[in-house]
Amino acid sequence: MEQYKSDFIDFMVESNVLKFGDFTLKSGRKSPFFMNAGGYVTGSQLKRLGEFYAKAIHDKYGDDFDVLFGPAYKGIPLSVVTAIAYSELYGKEIRYCSDRKEEKDHGADKGSFLGSKLQDGDRVVMIEDVTTSGKSMEETVPKVRGAADVTIVGLMVSLDRMEVGKGGVKCALDEVKDLYGFETNAIVTMAEVVERLYNKECQGKILIDDTLKAAIDAYYEQYGARK
Repeated sequence: MEQYKSDFIDFMVESNVLKFGDFTLKSGRKSPFFMNAGGYVTGSQLKRLGEFYAKAIHDKYGDDFDVLFGPAYKGIPLSVVTAIAYSELYGKEIRYCSDRKEEKDHGADKGSFLGSKLQDGDRVVMIEDVTTSGKSMEETVPKVRGAADVTIVGLMVSLDRMEVGKGGVKCALDEVKDLYGFETNAIVTMAEVVERLYNKECQGKILIDDTLKAAIDAYYEQYGARK
């Protein structure tokens, strides 16, 4: 496992963003783990988060893109902090863009977008916290492609939960890839989280012991995506 992946898993735990226990998800599924990206709230946390996204994007997509697009609302700060980190780490200026939930009809920046305007020929990387069902892509991909003649290079999320999406067979990231024709990746997968934390200390604790590992295995037996 790449060092930034291991460090990111520790960072999620340290930031109390990745939790283990008994959770009911929006989908109604009972899950032994939960990730809440809204838990990154301090300046130092956001700085590090942007660096992890930048490293993962550079690892998977290289430098051949112009714009980071973060769907409203959580994608807005993600695109901003990652653009800053990309400039600092790799010396390349990447523009950020986000959509508005409601179109602004006045002022110099009226319209459906925040940040840089999308331009013909732009190569775009989409950035989100986590994709569970792919629903947000249904709304934002047509917006992005309708704004200009752009190429969507790929999508980067922080955690791939590796469970079935709406189709009931593939994970949401694979469904997005098949539906829209661009690459999808995550900083880490849940399998990598288990690899890092199972019976190993993190923050002075064993977070995934044999009992929790059995609960995670049972969850994937029921909801895991079939490759």
